[in-house]
This record gives sequence, structure tokens and C-alpha cells, in this order.
Amino acid sequence: MFIRNYKKAATIFSLAATLISSSIVPIQAEGADTTVNWTREQVSKIELDESNTLPYTDIKKLEKMTPDYHIWDTWPLTDRDGSIASIKGWKVIFALSAPSDVLPGKVHDIATIRYFYSKNGKDWTFGGELFPAGTALGSRQWAGSAMTDGDRIYAFYTATGRENEERVTFEQRLALATGNIVADKNGVRFEHWDKHRIILEPDGKWYQTLAQAHQGEGGGYAFRDPMWFQDPKTGKEYVLFEGMSGGSVSERSCKPEHASSPEYEAPPEAVHQNGNIGIAEVIGDVEELEMLPPLVEANCVNEELERPHIVVKDNKYYLFTDTHINKYSPGLTGPEGLYGFVSDTLIGGYKPLNGSGLVLANPPENPYQAYSWLVLPSLNVVGFAHFGDLDGMSISDIGHQSPEYQFEHWGGTLAPTVKISIDGDRTKIEKELPQGWIK
Repeated sequence: MFIRNYKKAATIFSLAATLISSSIVPIQAEGADTTVNWTREQVSKIELDESNTLPYTDIKKLEKMTPDYHIWDTWPLTDRDGSIASIKGWKVIFALSAPSDVLPGKVHDIATIRYFYSKNGKDWTFGGELFPAGTALGSRQWAGSAMTDGDRIYAFYTATGRENEERVTFEQRLALATGNIVADKNGVRFEHWDKHRIILEPDGKWYQTLAQAHQGEGGGYAFRDPMWFQDPKTGKEYVLFEGMSGGSVSERSCKPEHASSPEYEAPPEAVHQNGNIGIAEVIGDVEELEMLPPLVEANCVNEELERPHIVVKDNKYYLFTDTHINKYSPGLTGPEGLYGFVSDTLIGGYKPLNGSGLVLANPPENPYQAYSWLVLPSLNVVGFAHFGDLDGMSISDIGHQSPEYQFEHWGGTLAPTVKISIDGDRTKIEKELPQGWIK
């Protein structure tokens, strides 16, 4: 067994629930009892060991999903309750994609959702583009989710940029399109799409707008990754998403009085890290959403909490998210990994799994081999093969290498599926399964 400890000195302010007393019952400030912080102290407990570290993957030996396209962020077609859908015996997965002759560093600039279908959830047939050309919103599409209702598909996605923009921009909005599902012995196709529409944009209060993000140097921007969720306890329906805490850099601070000890105090520049996990409730039709306070914030800790999603097990809510090595704030270090939190309730009370939040990570000798993990109801975890065998090079260095080098070390296909187990607030990698196994 090897162990790597990522402890670093730093802090984060945690949001404490503010109670306003009355003669009858305590009244809580708006949102104060729902949003919890992933703190610098918790992140400092990250350790890699055999329970959370993926085996080495030789990316060069992985089978391409299709020779014509790179694929990366992937999600299955589900039923309304979140279970994997079976459409006349067919399973369907969707993935961000780009032509295979495009450099890996450019794929997000032209990302398009394409799909595959399979009888056994392991051997996949390429289906083509999900939407008819020119109908999707934005200059390209980023990750989302999809669910069925009878013979209809509700396809959620991130509309990134604007149609016909002269240069690539990074505005992000949550979009929805609905269409018909047609399946027969030859496969699955989608047709008769309704007009695409924007269903959610940041409010500036709980979720940062692009204009607010531009009011200060450094940092990125995120309002993306809509993930459908139906609460099995109540039947209520929601959309989760990745956001950033509202306001501009000048309106935030990392106050030292919130640290449990001086070693967890955050440096001033940590204000640029303000990632959060957002949620909106369906209040009528699927596209009618009421924005709620974030479930988790990582202020002064991490810039991006990507692709949030929930699995309910043993009457507990397990909230998962992905993040990169380079998204942690100064003074903190964590691996490229899948992270998670657990609560007895959907709204509020989340605590990091395994004490630190880390669920699984790439091995130190191959720190970028996979990414964008998604935990299925079966606790199988799917992700895509990213970059392998970089000999100590960081992800930011790859774009400076020759095209031949970039293509040689890029995955652009599904990674081996991983099976995890959950016991209360602890998780463990159980075994590695075949590449792209959706079960």
C-alpha cells in the first residue's frame, strides 16, 4: 500500500446557520440551514491509499468508441426516477464529442452531443448527433443529462457561448430540448424535437453571473452540467448543476476567524476559488424551475465542482462531484478525482465522505489518466480516458507539445468502469470492470 498525504496549511470560512430567536420557534436566516462548506481543514485530510486510488491504465490500449470522434463527458439515458432506461431492450449513452482530427485542447470549443446504444451495456453502436444540426443553443454544447417520460426524451445540456459568435466565449446557461424516442431491432433514434429553450440562468445572488466573474482578475466561470434528479422519498423533482458563489471577487473574503486553527487560514488570493453545487426545484412542467441555495460551497477552497449528481442508498443522499488538480486554492493540494458528500436529507447537512471528500483518484504515476466520473445507481462509476503517461508533465504543458505527442497521449474514449462500495460515510473501490460498462 502507498499513502500520499496532501496536508497543507490554509483555511476556509464555513457558513454557520444563523438562528433568530422568537418566543415561539427559532427562525433561520434565508438559506443558512441548507448550504454547507467544504472546508480547507477537510481537504487537508486527503490521503491516497488502496481504498481510493485507481489502478494504472495504459490509455494506448483502450478501444476507441468510434474512430471518427473523440468522446469525453458521458451520461446515460435514465427513467424519470434515475434508473438506467431500457428502450425496447436498448441502453443509450450520450457523450460530448468532436472529430478525431481535432487537437485535444480544442475539443471543448466545438463540443457536440452524440450518442451510442447497446443491448448489453458494454458493446456500443454509434448513433450520431443527438440534435439536428443547427438547432441546439449556444456555439457548442457541454455536459448535461437525459431522462425519459413514455416515448419522450428530455435532454438537458449546457448551452455554452452564443450562436454565430465571432470568437469563442464562455457564457453558460442550462438548456432543455424534448423529442420523440424511436427504437426497433436496428437501434435507437431521436426525432421531432421541440424548440430548444433556456431553463435556468445564474441569479447573481447565490450563483455568480458572467458579468460578476469578470469583475476581478483570475479565476474561471461555471454555470453548467444540469443533472436531473427525482427524490425517491418525496417524489419531488430537481435539477442539480455546477455554479460559483454569487458576487464579484471584491465582495468576498476568506476571514481567518472562521478557521479552527491558524494552520487552516486561507491566503487572500483564495477568494478566487468560489465553486459550488447548485440545485433548482421543478415547480410545474419540467422546464419550470425555482432556484434554491447551493447544497455545497467551496469558497476559498476550490474553483470547480463539476457534474454534480446524487445517488440515494440506505435512505441517505450521496452527492458526488468531480474536480481537477489545478482547481484548488493556494495552499491546498488534491488529486484529479471524484469527491462526495453524504446527508440524511436532500437539502442541508452534507458532510464529506471519508472525512476529506475524496472517493477515488488517479494514481500518482498517471495523475490525469481519467476524469469526469459519474456514479450510477448500481455504484458503477463511468468516466473517460483523459491523458496518460506524461512523465511528470502537468496538464497545462500538453498544449505546448507537438500534435503527434498530444494525440499519442490523449484518451478520448471511455475509461474502464469502476465498482465502488458505500458504508455510511465511507467508500471503497471494489474492482475494475470492462471499459465503458454501463450497468
